[in-house]
Amino acid sequence: MTLAAAWPVRRSLTAEAGTALPPFVDHHVHLHLIDASSFARRGIAAVVDLGGDPVHLARRGDGIPHVRYAGAFLTVPGGYPQGRSWAPASIVCEVTDASSHPGVPGGARTAVDAQTDAGAAVIKVALHADAGPVPDDPTLTAIVAAARARGLAVVAHAQGPGQVERAIDAGVDVLAHTPADAPLSRRVLARAVAAGQAWISTLDIHRGDARDRAIANLRAFAARGGRVLYGTDLGNGDLPVGLNRRELLALHEAGVRGDRLIEALSDPWPAAAPTAGLSTFIPGPAPTHPDDLATWLSRGTVVATEELARVD
Repeated sequence: MTLAAAWPVRRSLTAEAGTALPPFVDHHVHLHLIDASSFARRGIAAVVDLGGDPVHLARRGDGIPHVRYAGAFLTVPGGYPQGRSWAPASIVCEVTDASSHPGVPGGARTAVDAQTDAGAAVIKVALHADAGPVPDDPTLTAIVAAARARGLAVVAHAQGPGQVERAIDAGVDVLAHTPADAPLSRRVLARAVAAGQAWISTLDIHRGDARDRAIANLRAFAARGGRVLYGTDLGNGDLPVGLNRRELLALHEAGVRGDRLIEALSDPWPAAAPTAGLSTFIPGPAPTHPDDLATWLSRGTVVATEELARVD
């Protein structure tokens, strides 16, 4: 096995030999539910917060991990995640009007503008029909159009009958979770891939049949060329901060292996380029067998690129 993005290096400060890779991103976290202080030593250079207080997130300084965020969940009255113990009112924004005009109270454009003006790099909409009401088609269309007008992608939590299809129809760019509630048809999978949709993995939040369905859906999506992003939904249950070996192993089981696994980890979405000046360092040489890759990757740490000297 040869990894295109890996190169042998030596750390200038410690003389430790190892392998350098691009900086890794966890594309789905909730920072208000976790202690982010150990991300760097556990291999994560950047995170995407997909549901938090936009005011608080806007006040975060630069550092590791580099944070990009969606701000609040856009939902409808009574919709997910309202009423959850982990979801304070500040992380929820109710949309009550499909208006595309700015400044309309409860309007779709107003909600998108509020997150964008607070520094959001992406907009998140809740299509969790198993947990309450969801935006109707005109409202969802208006949210996507408003995000486009501000130059932002839209990510959706799509769960419940027909919600993945609605996300595709509306032009949602990314699914916050690999669908796990039912097997997806070949037609739906083909439509998602043709639309250029990306899926964030979050496989390790599931157990039992839901895990099996998620892995099967992701395997079918990836096999058709679908874009996969590594993400954990960190803050949801007992998940390790930093690189999650179980998530990496589940991705491997879903057929996201070798260079594709590295791509899922290092994709800078929603940014256009990786976090400047940072690399992933893993002691020792890269493994020669794909089955060993996930465990090896889980040993990564974040270092300054200037600290690494290439040794060919």
